[in-house]
Order: sequence, then structure tokens, then C-alpha cells
Amino acid sequence: MIAGVSALGMTVVLSGCGLTGGSGDVTLRLVAADYGDSSANSSKKYWAELVEAYEKEHPDVTVDVTVYSWNDVDAKVKAMVDAGRAPDMAQIGAYADYAAADQLYKVDDVLSVTTQADFVQQLATAGKVRGTQYGMPFASSTRLLFYNKTLFTKAGITPPTTWAELAEDAEALKAEGVKYPYALPLGPEEAQAETMQWLLSGGGGYTQTVSSYSIDSTENIDTFTWLKDKLVGKGLTGPVAPGKLNRADAFAAFADGQVGMLNGHPSLMKTAVEKGVKVGMVPMPGVDGPSRVAMGVADWMMAFKENGHAEEIGKFLDFVYDDENVLDFSREYDLLPVTTSASLVMSTADEDAELRPFLEELPLSQLYPVGRTSWAQVSASVKQRIGKAVSSSGSPATVLGDLQATATGAENDTGE
Repeated sequence: MIAGVSALGMTVVLSGCGLTGGSGDVTLRLVAADYGDSSANSSKKYWAELVEAYEKEHPDVTVDVTVYSWNDVDAKVKAMVDAGRAPDMAQIGAYADYAAADQLYKVDDVLSVTTQADFVQQLATAGKVRGTQYGMPFASSTRLLFYNKTLFTKAGITPPTTWAELAEDAEALKAEGVKYPYALPLGPEEAQAETMQWLLSGGGGYTQTVSSYSIDSTENIDTFTWLKDKLVGKGLTGPVAPGKLNRADAFAAFADGQVGMLNGHPSLMKTAVEKGVKVGMVPMPGVDGPSRVAMGVADWMMAFKENGHAEEIGKFLDFVYDDENVLDFSREYDLLPVTTSASLVMSTADEDAELRPFLEELPLSQLYPVGRTSWAQVSASVKQRIGKAVSSSGSPATVLGDLQATATGAENDTGE
């Protein structure tokens, strides 16, 4: 799910490094992803401090943590599992393939009832395969429409609440010479996210039914037809074709003051403000008003059965999901807590005021269909092909129809 950027959009550059505690009767191995963007805030520091505190209370357990960049972590875990050397725990981008192969403990087998019950409900549900939870949410976020307040004031416009208003605002921004009136990153880096945001705002989505994908639904075709005709076709998405514009480049352009509007997450807010951009944020516009469903994203913790350390894994993960540790991680990386109790703290704490708009969207959010083992293949196809739907020679109906065929084939291959 990650290629240089996590499902939550965190760019990282560090390679893995082992962190080993003192000797003990049981050694737990955890492979984790790095959410930092430098050595100063590498996740290695977070895990080192957490493990040190845990081992002081549990001298009979050693926790060996290896941290890899998002460029490498999923592949590293897969290689370990394929070689018969699965870690006890992995904190990565997707869990469904391992669950389908019966390689993971059920969440019931490791976590205490108290910890399980504290997960935010949407996230716990997204961690299920065929009704059983295997994936434990570890980090989450939502998306909002970001806009450059300075550029909006100059153009004499207000934040949009509908698609029509968004198009009008984009026209006004273009008239003022804004390079990217609305940045539409449908390039292969993270096109599945931008696509889902728009599908939801149009009343559709990847899976409008419980049983199957609905990528070529009427609502989805109408959404991409509108994008092609009303934004891209009118030159309102900037000089780079959406199919070639990656999320990282769009975010960088926003932080440089070259973008009027785009869909963003908390880390972009921090980066843009640090570079002097006055950032406004509103819910994603919909056809007739603000979108009723927000897009949520999550990364996952999972426990492998191979080494048989269910009890030790459970005690350690109960500690990981303690409020103090969840809040420390969320605040360090501008992410949302995955537990209800930590979310309540963040919803009222003054230090978390900037994250509150994203937190408010979480109860209304819908996540990727990560519980489907076919999703990895479908997501990869969306990344490579969706940009064609809004190109001058492309057909939304044809592209979405082809993606639906790919999804149906992937479902058949995985037995879903």
C-alpha cells in the first residue's frame, strides 16, 4: 500500500535499524514503519522509548524492534514471512493477505477486551476479514479540502461547499494567474486516495454494496465525467496532466503557494504553515453541499502466529495502545488516535486544536476496503489507470468499466 508514502501520506527516507532491549525469557520481534521525515523524528525513537518503559515493567520479555522506511517495510515483512521467519508483530500498510492465509492471530486471541473495545468503531470494522478482526488500527487520518487563504482573498472568493462552487472558485483563481487552481493528483503515487475522495463526494465509492466492488456505478461515472468536463477540460487543474501529477508534488506546490485548492491531510497543514502559507480547511464539497462521507485512512498492526507468543504479544500490545502512548505517537506525527479514549482527550486538549477538524471527520469517514484480499491488486490498477479517465482522449465510463473488470477478476482469484 505504500511506495515512499504511507497510506497516511508520510514521506520517509530512513532505512531499517534494529532496537533490542535487555535479555529475557521471551523475545518478541516487531517490524514497524517509519513515520518520520528525518533522523530527528524517526519512529525508531518512539519505539525505543516505549520498549524501554515496557521492559522495565516486564523484565522477562525482550522486544526487538526493526524500523524500515515505507519504501521497504511491506516488502521486508513479506520476504520474512515467505522465508518462514515471520516476526511476532508487524506494523505496516495492509493485513488481509496474511489473514486470508491463516497466518495471523485473531484480535480476540491477543488483546484484552478493554483494549479491543476502545478502538474507534470504523477502524475496528475495517480490520475485519469475513467478519473476524485480524487488523489492529495503529494510525489514522482523514482528508479535508485545503485552500490558500491569501489566494482566495486576492481572487475575491469564499471556500466552496458544492462542486459548482469549486469550479467557479477555480475559474477565479485561474484568472488571477494561480498555477494550480485545483490540484488533482491522479498520478501513480497515491491516485487511489484522490479517486476515493471524489467518488465519495459524488455519492459513490469503490464498494457501494457489501458483497462486491461497484467502481463503474452510475454515480462514479458521473463524478469522473464532471471532473473531466468541468475541471480538467477547462484547464483548471494546472500545467501537469492529472494522470502524471503525484500527491507529493501537489503537496509541495501547495506549500510553495502555487495551489489554490486540493485535498490534504494534517502533515500538509504543518508543512504549509511552516512555509508561510495561510491555510484554510473545509469538508470536501459534494454535488449539492458538503460531502456527507469523508475519506479515512489507516495503517495496521498485526500479530503473526508462527512463533506462538500470543500471551506476550497481547500484553505488549495492550501497553502500546495505552492512552499515553497512543497520544504521544499521534501528536508526534500529526495523526489521529485510533482509540476512543485518546480521541476524547484530543478533542478537548488545547494542544490538539489544529487536528480537531480532522478528528471531527473521523466518525463520518469511510476507509479503503482493506479487508478484501483483492484490494491490493485493485488499488494498484487504479493508480496506474485512473488518470486516463480525465484525459482529453479518455472515457470515464470505459476506464471505470475496465477497473471494475479488474476488480471482479481479482475477487474471483482470491475467492471473495
